[in-house]
Amino acid sequence: MRTALTLPPLRNGFLRHGFAAVATACLGVACAAAEPAAKDGDKEPPPEPEAITLQTTDGVEVGAWVYRVAADTDPLATVVLLHDLGGSHETVEPLAKTLQEGGCTVVAPDLRGHGKSPIPKLARAAGAGGQASLLKSGDFAAMAATGGGRLREQSATRGDVEVVRNWIKQQADQAALDLDKLFVVGSGLGATVGATWTALDAAWPPIASGPQGGQVRGLVMIDPPFVTKGFSVAKPLAVEPLKSSLPIMIIGGGEDRDASKVFDQLKRARPSGWYDSQKYDAEARRNTSPAKDSEASALFLKLGGKLTGDKLAAARAPDPRQPDPAKLILAFIQTVAGR
Repeated sequence: MRTALTLPPLRNGFLRHGFAAVATACLGVACAAAEPAAKDGDKEPPPEPEAITLQTTDGVEVGAWVYRVAADTDPLATVVLLHDLGGSHETVEPLAKTLQEGGCTVVAPDLRGHGKSPIPKLARAAGAGGQASLLKSGDFAAMAATGGGRLREQSATRGDVEVVRNWIKQQADQAALDLDKLFVVGSGLGATVGATWTALDAAWPPIASGPQGGQVRGLVMIDPPFVTKGFSVAKPLAVEPLKSSLPIMIIGGGEDRDASKVFDQLKRARPSGWYDSQKYDAEARRNTSPAKDSEASALFLKLGGKLTGDKLAAARAPDPRQPDPAKLILAFIQTVAGR
């Protein structure tokens, strides 16, 4: 049974406590417009997910699932979707399928120590309880690792997200996917892993044949923790392009304090480029953020309820007039891709 997202009721075009109304429009784009237009005739349904296995340089076999768009759909973007600590591709699959239906090709790996991506050295110690609880900061860093050498395809270190990126690059070379429309969406720990990898990806220098990194167009962080077992999101957010230019959306739950803390770090580096759905002046009946939602480079949308991590990422609003995370993310991707 799918967990519902509890949101406060609409009032005067805005959600209670000043949350921006995105029932009929979010980020300046109608949510319905995030659904790609069908060609003449019946719209073909998207295919079932395809399972692949990828090998990291430190010996972990990463299982990943590819949700391709329907044959009659013009791709909107390529999305790497990263689950929370203790989750898997299955816990974010409702979000993956919504993005897929909205025109995004989604690649959702099981991060090491989760699902179909066990760490060999932890197999005996984990037992029936699973490996996620045994993971430490170094394991999280290995999920995002990339580096070593000048040529990326021959690099000495390729972690979980990096081997997914390299697979996408191979598909792009065959014109099957578009690496230049790459978005990273992470939930909980996956948000920190995604931010860390995005920063490392941007650090790869160009070579004679073209860029080796920096193709990430936008980052979505759902319920991001500030620190997980010593693994902090502060460091990647302090370097370019995450610090001041990369479009970043943060989605937090009603009781989420870390998401606010993460957004505060972004605001300091973007004094005129941020939008916070809660910055609402009741008397003026308008949002007082310095940037418009459709133009901001950093956005914070805080939703009601008590859901966190993958449950928040996969949630659906019970009222079709209210937003759910998937619609917000689709609108963000469409807005950024169209800039």
